[in-house]
Amino acid sequence: QVQLVESGGGLVQPGDSLRLSCVASGGTFRVYGAAWFRQAPGKEREFVATISWDGTNTYYADSVKGRFTISRDNVKNTLYLQMNSLKPEDTAVYRCAGGLIPLSRLKSPIPADFASWGQGTQVTVSS
Repeated sequence: QVQLVESGGGLVQPGDSLRLSCVASGGTFRVYGAAWFRQAPGKEREFVATISWDGTNTYYADSVKGRFTISRDNVKNTLYLQMNSLKPEDTAVYRCAGGLIPLSRLKSPIPADFASWGQGTQVTVSS
């Protein structure tokens, strides 16, 4: 099993930046595809970004493209989400996820594609 622990959330103003981290324990994370999802109050969980096991392929929701960057360090077993130019609509609980997702699913993943999940970290962007 893979256990994921997230950190880096907080309260910021529009235009600010945050970097989320997700540390994995277990020996199989390095071969997992990984993702960030977010869920705002009253809304369904939505895809934010995905990354292939080797970090060579990344995909983003249109709402964050050009502002967010997903990356990973398989030596440190860590997944990252760099968030720039934050907007109030980015306010949500952000969760990292990993699993043996087919490469063909990375462009439009659903939560069921991932077996391992972090606990979530709150990001609040308030003006």
